[in-house]
Amino acid sequence: MMLLAGDIGGTKTELALFAPESGPREPLKRAEFPSGRYPSLEAIVQEFLAGVDQPIDRAVFAVAGPVIAGQSRVTNLDWRVDLAHLQEALNLPNVTLMNDLQAIALAVPILTPDELVTLNEGVAQPHGTIAVIAPGTGMGEAFLVWNGTRYQALASEGGHSDFAPGNATEIGLLQYLQPRFGHVSVERVCSGRGLPNIYDYLRDRDPAQETPEVARQLAEAPDRTPVIVKNALDSSRSCSLCVATLDIFIAILGAEAGNLALKMLSTGGVYLAGGIPPRILPLLQNGRFMQAFLRKGRLSELLAGMPVRVICSRAALLGAAHYGLDIAGDGGPA
Repeated sequence: MMLLAGDIGGTKTELALFAPESGPREPLKRAEFPSGRYPSLEAIVQEFLAGVDQPIDRAVFAVAGPVIAGQSRVTNLDWRVDLAHLQEALNLPNVTLMNDLQAIALAVPILTPDELVTLNEGVAQPHGTIAVIAPGTGMGEAFLVWNGTRYQALASEGGHSDFAPGNATEIGLLQYLQPRFGHVSVERVCSGRGLPNIYDYLRDRDPAQETPEVARQLAEAPDRTPVIVKNALDSSRSCSLCVATLDIFIAILGAEAGNLALKMLSTGGVYLAGGIPPRILPLLQNGRFMQAFLRKGRLSELLAGMPVRVICSRAALLGAAHYGLDIAGDGGPA
């Protein structure tokens, strides 16, 4: 059997071919594509498969957006992904569309210790619910529940729920963004697209904080988020405004991760995924994240017992491949 698996994001699309003999960690062919430069997923798949001689038996695509009745509109990209169109374009009836956070969640049970960094040791309860939160281009959330045989991954769109400020600074951030967006979701302040919103809020409160060099870099950058992160992490000449932006971002992320842990009662653990956490790992380890995570009043002690870990691998593609090679073949649910 030959499996085509894909991680379809607002910034980039990753495709790979897998065979059962090599498993979900060793693709036979893999490539990344800048999503915004293509009119559709079908166009990327056709380019990727050009020159591939082996017939494809099954395809699994993890999409950064809600998947409803075989259709998805990628949240941060002007694409509509349609299961029927994909089946026709691939000439393949066995195609699965799933939310990208569902795919990441599917990877959690098979992650190895070297793919994880622990922020809170805790004690995972056997078969306890597991929560996954993933700030990348957008903000994704998902969870895993034990169905009596294996963990079943369930998607959500929790990243688009209301941002709940926890202090005066965050209340000011909400008030700053409401006239611009109307509804201020968690994603508006806790994602790659959200970081510049925090930066703008802090800069506009005190324009003198912005250095001319950082202002120049931001003005020239097609994506301001990497500039903010780079200048916050540069210990030799860090930008105080960028540092403050990341501090607020991490506090919001910790609080939202704690909210998700309470809602899911995730006694099996909480996992941080997405593109941002591995890039800011030293800042996640300095205590600010866990302080915000645990600040839940009477339930703080409950959260203190939950393992909290950062996923440092490309888990969405791994989860999609794992589903296509193992779970789908067994007839089990995602």
